Amino acid sequence: MNIVEHNRTAWNKESLAGGEWSMPVSADDILQAREGCWGVVLTPRKTVPKEWFGAINNQKVLGLAAAGGQQVPILSAAGAVVTSFDNSDEQLAKDLLVADREGLSIATVQGDMADLSDFENDQFDLIFHPVSNCFVPDINKVWKECFRVLKPGGRLLSGFMNPASYLFDYAKAEVSGKLTVEFSLPYSSIDAGEKDKQETIDKGEPIQFSHTLDSQIGGQLAAGFSINGFYEDEWTDEGSLLNPYMSTSMATLAVKPLSESGTANE
Repeated sequence: MNIVEHNRTAWNKESLAGGEWSMPVSADDILQAREGCWGVVLTPRKTVPKEWFGAINNQKVLGLAAAGGQQVPILSAAGAVVTSFDNSDEQLAKDLLVADREGLSIATVQGDMADLSDFENDQFDLIFHPVSNCFVPDINKVWKECFRVLKPGGRLLSGFMNPASYLFDYAKAEVSGKLTVEFSLPYSSIDAGEKDKQETIDKGEPIQFSHTLDSQIGGQLAAGFSINGFYEDEWTDEGSLLNPYMSTSMATLAVKPLSESGTANE
């Protein structure tokens, strides 16, 4: 099964349906960003601290699996030189829709987040990578590619799901009213059982993978990054049945060292 192709089709469907992460920002949002009043999210709700970005103006930014007409146009309006890289052509089209509407310059490239071979070594100052690596089976490839294309001192801002959120069958919980542990970790919607695999395929939903904290945080460290910032975030009670009990996502600020012996500025 070609997971990249399946998930591209699934996200194209989601984008065309106007899902939560496929609703382009308003003209007023862009105007405020141009005036210096802006905020973006790596996780469902919490705004990323401004200090994580450093000086955003004229910085070369890669929006990694971040398309949908939301975060990427805001960063462009704030002054960054942005390239949007995403598996879904419909999500990329949402970024271009806002760019054309608001006179922004956004480059778009379609591809797999685990393969950034379209880009040169040390090309970007910052990578903005919201919760999306749950759609690839091996995130260590993602971290290694991010490290390669970032300049020394460059920053990787990434969001990811708390792996514990994949323990539960939420469709069953909505019927029973109870959250019970159903799956072992790490989870994959094509390995959890033939029934779950077939339902994912039949519904045209993206194939998802949980990832251990060892691969999420330890993987960034193994790739060569230092972790300079961290926070957790919640969904809404309507968005996740697990929300009243624990944080469902988290974000990290990782920095590529200035040199083999030096360190990057925080």
